[in-house]
Amino acid sequence: MTIGDEVFVHNGLPTRVVFGFGTRARVGEETGRLGVKHPLVLSTFEQKQDAQSLAMQLGMEPAGIFSEAAMHTPVGVTEKALALVSKTKADGLIALGGGSTTGLGKAIALRTDLPQIVVPTTYAGSEMTNILGETSEGKKTTLRSPKVQPELVIYDVNLTLSLPKSLSATSGMNAIAHSVEALYAQDGNPLVSLMALEGIRALAEGLPVIADHPQDRGARAKALYGAWLCGAVLSSVGMALHHKLCHVLGGSFGLPHAETHTIVLPHVVSFNARAVGEKLAPIAEMLQSAGPGQGLFDLVKRIGGPMALKDIGMPADGLDKAAALATESPYYNPRQPTVQQIRALLEDAFVGRRPNL
Repeated sequence: MTIGDEVFVHNGLPTRVVFGFGTRARVGEETGRLGVKHPLVLSTFEQKQDAQSLAMQLGMEPAGIFSEAAMHTPVGVTEKALALVSKTKADGLIALGGGSTTGLGKAIALRTDLPQIVVPTTYAGSEMTNILGETSEGKKTTLRSPKVQPELVIYDVNLTLSLPKSLSATSGMNAIAHSVEALYAQDGNPLVSLMALEGIRALAEGLPVIADHPQDRGARAKALYGAWLCGAVLSSVGMALHHKLCHVLGGSFGLPHAETHTIVLPHVVSFNARAVGEKLAPIAEMLQSAGPGQGLFDLVKRIGGPMALKDIGMPADGLDKAAALATESPYYNPRQPTVQQIRALLEDAFVGRRPNL
């Protein structure tokens, strides 16, 4: 990394992180350290049993369990959870799960300022950010606020050992997307770039091993470490075209979040490489590929991730609408796209065509 004459600004994250194997046992102790005595435990319906188990080991009386966290953080679900917060007089939030549960905790914290404890079980990385995306009436909006930055994150590698290979692949690629866009962020800096490349490296090394040997503890630890770094990067700088497109596709067409990131990322990277090739070159080198988009596409294929938007529910007649929505308001990207270019990019992602760079 070369440091030039430019001035840059970096804000460190205030989140306390506990990382390791078996750290779930410290959730009660760490929650008490924040002064929380009556937390509401959050999860998806699928992880309700795990949430109940966590609540029982806290060593304090939880306010209850809300197990209706949903993808893209629907405002209606948040309002239902807020009613339970009010009814139980919860004084804190413990989110167990992936991005959906973390998002719900953030949405509640935005409205109540309650402290958040996150226990991630995927590689989403959103637990390290001050970003919240919410969906209402078919549109997804995103905001940044210190109110949604979790106070505590407890990474327990053991909780990821049972993560299915398919979800490991997509949540890992979702995390990689954060770091990729940080490399050409408008407000990027050398420290963020170092963290981004290290996060990509850790995940790119860990995910193929997990695809072949899901119980490999070293690979799981490497992937979770990479997700931590990628999340921290996302909180430090602004994102660009990739995240804009994924928010449009998720919010307007109900596509699954991590799968959408996984499919779209190689195509956006190939598009942007024509403008900032030197910043994306380390990815191609890391993945031993001629181009960064091609390298990411091949990584997705290697780890068994989804390759085409048509396979995850995107309607062919929605591509025009998606291209129009993605360009209706200005935002930063190193290469300004036209509607026609976005439409072509989405067509490639729709059919699963390998990028040419």
